[in-house]
Amino acid sequence: MAYEVQPWSSTTHATHNMEQISGPPAKTGTFYQTPRSHPWRPTMGYEAVEVTPLHEQPITNQLVASSYSPSGMCSDPVTFPNLVTGFERNPQHAARAALYTRYTPNEWTTSNVCTYADADKNRNYSEKVRSEAVRLMRETDEKTSQGQRDAARRLGERITDITFWRNELTTELEKLIAESAQLTDTKRNVQKALQDLEPPLHIAQECLYHRESRKGIELVHDHVEKSLLVEVDNLRASQEKLSQLLAKITKQLADCRAAQHSLEDDISHKESALGIDSICHQLNNYSRGINYYGGIEKYDPTVSTPGTWSGSSSTRINNSHSERSKSCQLRSDAESLINAVATSVWDCWSNTNNAFNNRASEMLEAKSKMQLHLHKTQQEIFDVEKHIELLRKAINDKSNPMKVAQTRLEARAHRPGIEMCRDNAHLRLVEEVCTIQDSVATLHRKLQEAEAQHQQLLRTKSQLESNLKQKVDALFIDREKCMGLRRSFPVNNTIKY
Repeated sequence: MAYEVQPWSSTTHATHNMEQISGPPAKTGTFYQTPRSHPWRPTMGYEAVEVTPLHEQPITNQLVASSYSPSGMCSDPVTFPNLVTGFERNPQHAARAALYTRYTPNEWTTSNVCTYADADKNRNYSEKVRSEAVRLMRETDEKTSQGQRDAARRLGERITDITFWRNELTTELEKLIAESAQLTDTKRNVQKALQDLEPPLHIAQECLYHRESRKGIELVHDHVEKSLLVEVDNLRASQEKLSQLLAKITKQLADCRAAQHSLEDDISHKESALGIDSICHQLNNYSRGINYYGGIEKYDPTVSTPGTWSGSSSTRINNSHSERSKSCQLRSDAESLINAVATSVWDCWSNTNNAFNNRASEMLEAKSKMQLHLHKTQQEIFDVEKHIELLRKAINDKSNPMKVAQTRLEARAHRPGIEMCRDNAHLRLVEEVCTIQDSVATLHRKLQEAEAQHQQLLRTKSQLESNLKQKVDALFIDREKCMGLRRSFPVNNTIKY
């Protein structure tokens, strides 16, 4: 007889892309099979019950064949005397044996009554089992239907949540893309402003190079040179600020692009999850493609909870909003910085031109005051020489106190045993030596400074004597070479960005 193959009678394996839980997948039909080879014999638990022997009773020819001979035995079988086989051999013994092997009518009746009672009991128990099975089937059907409806409702709620967050992410992505485009325009403006600073810087540096060709005393760090240096520093500082701002804008564009990628990635994942959940929400008991997946309920591929899931999307949106705020602030800072740089560059340009005019007037007046400055320089040289002598004398005066303090320390170093104590006297002597050394070092520094100043004064005196010819050359450099380059401002539209 051929039996129909049921879904639970075959082994159901997990798909190739499913993670194995532990060991081979279990057969789905295991719970519907009996441990014996005969399906019509139910599992009642008698396999584990201890066998109790029945009461002894005489053996008759109804229970065993009187002449049974197992296969392979050469001897004759043992034959028990009874009414059939033993009467001829021993009639008296056969009659006695037959008397003891018969049941009484009461025993026969009692056996029938017990059989009827067992049949009634088994039928009642079978009816109880059937009624409980029907009730259990109804309960499991209702529970299964309710669970399926609740799962479908939860899937619908999940689809609503995914749709909401997908729309939020899409809206934020559009705003971020628009802000990135505006920041890109601001970056181009900053680059143009950075390029426009090159001509003023070149002119200021050329003026400094021309003024380096002055001779002697005219190589003075005057107001013109300070203004030129301030202008150069201002231009370089402006370039540095614009370069830093440009680097910030570039980094901000990269951060915006990273936030944009994060939003796009999240939207892509939301779209995939929405498609999967929509398909799952539409599945029912009659859908095609449903199948057994043994052990799938034990496989947990989840990596987040509803709180962390919504928190992840909220974090991405907040990050994008933060990047948009930073970008907007950078655009405002860039506009303010460009205007501030243009204003400062123009102010420095005007101040330097005024300094050139004032310096030319000063050089014309300096010629008549040359003798006065020469006299003052000679007096200062005399005072510095006297001061240097006083410093040298002060340094020599510190030698004897140093000798005394070091001699005391050396003598106390020869104290025996435990008398080598780090007492207050020892500490004070060490402090005295250090103080004298610091004083001598300070005096030496002052002496070096005074000697350097003395040499400077001597050079100044020599320069003042030959300054009349040098002033003519310096005046030509300032009036003709430098002011010739600075007659017009090289930048016209710095502010109009």
